[in-house]
Amino acid sequence: MSYKIFRSGAAFLLFAIMGIAVAAQETVKKTEVIQNPDGTYTVIEYPVGKEVIVNLAPAGTLTGATGVAHVVRSADGTKVVLDVTGVPGETKSYYAYAVDPSGNPTFLGPVAVDNGTGQAEFTTPLNQFMLVLSPTEGLKTVDNTAVVFRSEVPAGYAVVPTKITSTDGTKAVAVTDTVSSTYDVPLLNVPAFGTNTTEIRIDFGGELSGLKGKAYIDAKKGGARQVKMRFDDMKMAPKDKRFVLWASAPDGSYTKLGQVINSGKRQESEIRSETELKDFGLFVTVEEKDVNNPTSKTYSVFGTVPKP
Repeated sequence: MSYKIFRSGAAFLLFAIMGIAVAAQETVKKTEVIQNPDGTYTVIEYPVGKEVIVNLAPAGTLTGATGVAHVVRSADGTKVVLDVTGVPGETKSYYAYAVDPSGNPTFLGPVAVDNGTGQAEFTTPLNQFMLVLSPTEGLKTVDNTAVVFRSEVPAGYAVVPTKITSTDGTKAVAVTDTVSSTYDVPLLNVPAFGTNTTEIRIDFGGELSGLKGKAYIDAKKGGARQVKMRFDDMKMAPKDKRFVLWASAPDGSYTKLGQVINSGKRQESEIRSETELKDFGLFVTVEEKDVNNPTSKTYSVFGTVPKP
């Protein structure tokens, strides 16, 4: 079956909008964000209706232990299921907290530990937070001396920006960034493509009007899919920007497939990549700098509809 993106209002509507909210997209407001190379700030926004698996990394003096959290956000709250193993045998309990973008910890509850293993389930109204476990009940501030587990940023999720001051009361060095933590990307129903080469098109809008793109998806041995995207009329696009192609998995995580930089000298550019995902969506963001996770508010989504 052949598929293609609609043109001239015929079917599936795509758009790229710079600096304004997109329907069904939840966007974090622009603010200052601390870049923590040590990973001590890991607040993300959890999408509705998708289970996110978050690794819990040992922190402070704790070593050799492992942990994981399963987080599911729904309309009436966010469920958090914690599981830790390999903690010191004398430990009887930890206390779990959800830390919001301002750094305030909200107490979730105790995590009972028996023979080095602990499990617990909680619900919180928060939708943007990182998880920490501490031996301290009534935790007021979060630092490595008070925390034994800290959530990592799952692959494909952007850190929510925040404004933080350093522990001595002075303003920490910060940069300004804009982060979109979720994107509305429909799955392409890739299994229906079979072994045929499937072409899908994208027409950019807004400030990117005139730029055109095509993606070709091919089946590879072992179940992988080759994705080739070609940009046309690059001279119509802003110069010195990174045009990044992403695959969106069913769980809401993002995989970077490649990027091109518009130097203003080339008419066409191409990205070639592969993914092991069985089904996925495709979208393009326009980034100011090299990124490992999508951050731009300017994005366009590939969508497909069957030919009549």
